[in-house]
Amino acid sequence: MVGLEPLPGRAEPTVTVDIASLELSPAPWSRRLLCMVYETLIVAALLLSGSLVALVWLPADAASAGSGWARLSLQAWLLLLLTAYFAGCWSRYGQTLAMKTWRLLITDAAGQRPSPGRALLRLALAATTLPLSLLWPALDRDRLFLHDRLAGTRVWRIT
Repeated sequence: MVGLEPLPGRAEPTVTVDIASLELSPAPWSRRLLCMVYETLIVAALLLSGSLVALVWLPADAASAGSGWARLSLQAWLLLLLTAYFAGCWSRYGQTLAMKTWRLLITDAAGQRPSPGRALLRLALAATTLPLSLLWPALDRDRLFLHDRLAGTRVWRIT
């Protein structure tokens, strides 16, 4: 296939899926919750890996003493890592690894993958409203989580 062969030293070409070609239905609360549980395992792995990388970079005396700048830089690094994972996956693919496994997809109101700004907004809202957001679908007419309602996003099940 001409045009799809990778260049020497390059990764395989990626195939993008047109969201309009997918058959979508609103994601049930239970499926979203199970996806969150699976997502915590991925987040734990990211945090452990990110901490290991940071500890290798930090000077030995700063890492063992738990100095303020070392702790702050570790926290900033881990926050950046998680932000890149969630916002990057949502805006580029419309789903994280856990969402792909559970066949879930995030779109904006227009039915497109969320923009990077909207993905960052969704992440910030999810992080700050999570306990309330888990109960919100019982009150919401569309059964959306609070952070999805406020960010203008929606989670779909790929059928």
